[in-house]
Amino acid sequence: MIRTLCILLLAIPGFNLRAATDPDPEEIIKRFAAKEAEFKKVWEKYTYTQHILFQVLSFDGEVREEQEMLVEVYFTSDGKRKTRTLEERGKLRSLRVSKEDLEDAISRQPFVLTTEELPQYKIEYRGEELVDELYTYVFDVEPRKIKKGQRYFKGRIWVDDIDFQIVMTRGKVVPDYSDNKFPRFETIREQIDGDYWFPTWTEADDILRFGNRQVRIRELITYENFKKFEVNTSIKYGPIGGEEKE
Repeated sequence: MIRTLCILLLAIPGFNLRAATDPDPEEIIKRFAAKEAEFKKVWEKYTYTQHILFQVLSFDGEVREEQEMLVEVYFTSDGKRKTRTLEERGKLRSLRVSKEDLEDAISRQPFVLTTEELPQYKIEYRGEELVDELYTYVFDVEPRKIKKGQRYFKGRIWVDDIDFQIVMTRGKVVPDYSDNKFPRFETIREQIDGDYWFPTWTEADDILRFGNRQVRIRELITYENFKKFEVNTSIKYGPIGGEEKE
């Protein structure tokens, strides 16, 4: 009888068996924010390298200028987490790579929305979507209020329905400034350590407007060589002529 009933229910057009067990949007938000808080703590215990590419393109997509950076996130022997530039090649001439551009690329990726940060954002549920064979919950996110000197995310996030973690982000860091504009980007995360989803790829391809001037830019960030820092392990490299940051 039960088996027959299940078959009949599945045969009804438009019947969604998942809907009967899915938590409501508020519960989803609470669960993924708590999981993101866990991820943030784990993320801060990993070393990795970032390859960052800035390009100025023609409107047809031809590369006109580019600047590349290889950045390392590492720990000193006393356990301090720092970043430094290992290599840098090329330079943009028609635009400058600003301090905020570098901070966004190195420190604000990936966008993490924790329980502590929830009050800063307005979050609206947009439904479910299948992304690369993952069932996801989709939310639009924007800051409730922009405070001077603070940077925020505005865009859309996709949350995995099993692990309740952000697996894809699409949007931009705000606010823009009159002489400093920021592109829309997409970030993809992958499950790295078996429990948490780490960013592996970020791309931006956007047209920035400075008054009557328009510039097409592309930015690509890839993440590699993830290694967990153990408290009793010394990880310290010899001096390299790059800038170090905490």
